Amino acid sequence: MKAEQDGDLLEEDSPQENGVQTNQYSSISPPASPVVEDEPFSTYFEEKVPIPESVNQAFSFRKLWAFTGPGFLMSIAYLDPGNIESDLQSGAKAGFKLLWVLLGATIIGLLLQRLAARLGVVTGMHLAEVCNRQYPTVPRIILWLMVEMAIIGSDMQEVIGCAIALNLLSVGRIPLWAGVLITITDTFVFLFLDKYGLRKLEAFFGFLITVMAISFGYEYVLVKPDQPQLLKGMFVPYCSGCGPVQLEQAVGIVGAVIMPHNIYLHSALVKSREVDRKNKKEVKEANKYFFIESTIALFVSFLINVFVVAVFAQAFYNKTNMQVNEECNATGSPHTDLFPLNNDTLEVDIYKGGVVLGCFFGPAALYIWAIGILAAGQSSTMTGTYSGQFVMEGFLNLRWSRFARVLLTRSIAITPTLLVAIFQDVQHLTGMNDFLNVLQSMQLPFALIPILTFTSLKSIMNDFANGLAWKISGGIVILMVCAINMYFVVVYVTSLNSVALYVIAALLSVAYLGFVGYLARHCLIALGVSCVDCGSRMQMGLSRHTDIYLLNDMDSDTVVDR
Repeated sequence: MKAEQDGDLLEEDSPQENGVQTNQYSSISPPASPVVEDEPFSTYFEEKVPIPESVNQAFSFRKLWAFTGPGFLMSIAYLDPGNIESDLQSGAKAGFKLLWVLLGATIIGLLLQRLAARLGVVTGMHLAEVCNRQYPTVPRIILWLMVEMAIIGSDMQEVIGCAIALNLLSVGRIPLWAGVLITITDTFVFLFLDKYGLRKLEAFFGFLITVMAISFGYEYVLVKPDQPQLLKGMFVPYCSGCGPVQLEQAVGIVGAVIMPHNIYLHSALVKSREVDRKNKKEVKEANKYFFIESTIALFVSFLINVFVVAVFAQAFYNKTNMQVNEECNATGSPHTDLFPLNNDTLEVDIYKGGVVLGCFFGPAALYIWAIGILAAGQSSTMTGTYSGQFVMEGFLNLRWSRFARVLLTRSIAITPTLLVAIFQDVQHLTGMNDFLNVLQSMQLPFALIPILTFTSLKSIMNDFANGLAWKISGGIVILMVCAINMYFVVVYVTSLNSVALYVIAALLSVAYLGFVGYLARHCLIALGVSCVDCGSRMQMGLSRHTDIYLLNDMDSDTVVDR
């Protein structure tokens, strides 16, 4: 049959693709441009960082330094304003009791980022490019739209986080909409820093992470959290006296930490290093160093998140609006109206969080908090823009000028943000933030399922394909994360108390679950669950090589050498 003949052809033909020699460690090469361009195509990868040679060394700090960069850029998504808000709400609502959830979510995130980095290193293509070549046209477009929605939701939180920080630093003189415009402008400026060298751009991101560590670390030292309680909350997976509020917060932590667009981002960032994909030793070494770097980067991000949780757990856990109002009145704060005169438990966001820190610990605490939020928002806005570029270029195979691509990806994300900033007050954004968290939670399967699918296929990853243990553990982790996030979505929808919205949600959920089922079926085939692909084999004429079924949308000139 034709599909079998194609499979034999893939095994037997000379491994040439677009004039580039490939072998078993570079089974897929990036698609060639369909047109001849007048000027070089400008990308983030215009400059690649060379890797120093080392002879018979199991570990080299010089090599680790050369590979350092992509993991720290990736880790910024774990420090965006949405995560910071989740952290402070966790501390205020549950004290130290949910730190173990944060630790577990970060470890799961690390394992998923490992898959993303390996895909980029082994194939030389990022996840969006692989999706473009693997899925048929209609699923590919739907997948792109879903990921784009996740990026827009994340970007809105990040840009508004910057705007809130500017509002706090200016004592309310810079309104929300003006802060959004300032953030848009400086993001354009900072994004072109890589014109002066990729390492300089990575150093700038490192500087912003350092600012966050110093700012939130200052608050941590100022508040002096109870260390035994902190360690107990981090390593004892139990939540005594917790109810629905704490359970919902625990689910929110997982949703805030594991973000769909970050999987696409990391698989692209690792392409910035010079790795000979024809050399198995170099590919294996790159995978090792990228994993070490990602571990260090996520450890740093975890510590910063712990600073925030601990500050609000120590200072504001079980505090009431009345207590905070009295303290703010005593210190002459102009924001006492934020806290009504009742005994309800204090509810905070990144804006109110800065205000209560100022009331209890002085103006310096408020301004340093705002500086940390500004660094978090600015850095995550920039990496979010890169995510948007990679996703759009990969799924749609765009070959536009750099400025046009940045302008388009920025416009798609910024337009709704600006509308929210104009029509919403800075003091009443919590509802919008909850909606954006739900939106991103719903998009999580559209990153996790493809990354497990493609890293499990030998036709793509060859010797670096997931083994049985990784397939099983990866499948369980992704199922668990998606289930947790779906619970978060259901809780949010049921809280709306509107029959019309229930009906709309039910109709949308049918289409949503149908598409998730389509991706999951392909993933199960890649994992070797043969019972789900019998019908497809009969229809497609495939009697062997499960991988070929999933590769039937590859470009006709792509040759895979097994």
